[in-house]
Amino acid sequence: MVFPERFSNLPVATWPRLRALLDVPTQADEVINMTIGEPRHAFPAFVGDVLAANLSSFAKYPNNDGTPAHLDAIAGFLNRRYGLEVSHANLLTLNGTREGLYNAAMALCPETKNGQTPVILTPNPFYQVYAVAALSVGAEPVYVPATPETGNLPDFNSLSAEVLGRTAIAYICSPANPQGAVADAAYWRDLITLAEKHDFIIFADECYSEIYRDIAPTGALEIAHQMGADPDRVVIFHSLSKRSNLPGLRSGFCAGGVESIKRIRALRAFAGAPLSEPLQAVATAVWNDEAHVVENRALYGAKYKIADDIFGHVAGYDSPKAGFFLWLPVKNGEDAAVRLWQETGVRVLPGAYLSRDVNGSNPGDGFIRVAMVAPTQEMQRGLTLIRDCLYD
Repeated sequence: MVFPERFSNLPVATWPRLRALLDVPTQADEVINMTIGEPRHAFPAFVGDVLAANLSSFAKYPNNDGTPAHLDAIAGFLNRRYGLEVSHANLLTLNGTREGLYNAAMALCPETKNGQTPVILTPNPFYQVYAVAALSVGAEPVYVPATPETGNLPDFNSLSAEVLGRTAIAYICSPANPQGAVADAAYWRDLITLAEKHDFIIFADECYSEIYRDIAPTGALEIAHQMGADPDRVVIFHSLSKRSNLPGLRSGFCAGGVESIKRIRALRAFAGAPLSEPLQAVATAVWNDEAHVVENRALYGAKYKIADDIFGHVAGYDSPKAGFFLWLPVKNGEDAAVRLWQETGVRVLPGAYLSRDVNGSNPGDGFIRVAMVAPTQEMQRGLTLIRDCLYD
């Protein structure tokens, strides 16, 4: 049999790789899992009632593009949060943003760019679906370092004219996973200007946008509208997983220009997995409510302070501006993860599992990612164990 080569060089997926690494005994009595970004704060109390009231809709095939009420709720969120006025034609509901981040590349990446193989840019480190999307459309993935030296955001302006000339799509995550860095208005203006000059699309993964310290992160589409950029220049992706502690709901959306959304919607009509209407009813209620988001953000605000108190003395510690991960400096991420597990029972993720080697260097090698999603006291115990094991 003949099998495709395009995925033959994929590394082992993150979680099987981590399970293999930590498949050794621990001397600890308690396991504290700080690996996956699965929120464990309470989701809104009204979710159960809304779901129960809409159970009969499980008997129907769901609306593929999103129910009118669901789209209205998303439009309302974008208006309250970013001052954007959007129509249903600018929106598409998603069965989780990972689906959207993948299918948007399938729908919008051209077969060639200026007669050559197209390039898809991705930060390094990054959410792994970006790279798989690039390979799926036959594009060349180019990994752009997002390191302390670049403010933990990719410096796309540093790329050569040859690479930028072939670029079709640039993925960018702000607030960043894993570093918690935030693209400000100036960063977005520079990137949108670069995209206009070299004619590529920006995919802005903004799934952590509602978890921040004091100042709400600026949105990519917000700045694009202010600049009067091509309406199809930016597509944004949002989710209820982090904002509302509902990762199992698998509810997100993308928003962008009418033509971009039309093309993603057309592909999704054949290959997408729509969200069931009872779950869309839940998502509608959740997007319409901000009180629980404020409460959730306050919980993370307290966690930021705890982390700063514990790690403030550590050389190279960079307190996150947003999101719920710590990106902690170590000599070697795998060695640190194994030592923590064996000695303390704390499980963390080696930074290299989120990044790729480029020219013999991996920007994640000297870091571990720590998810601050557990209840506060459990998280504090875990962070204290990390500090005492690795830094004191």
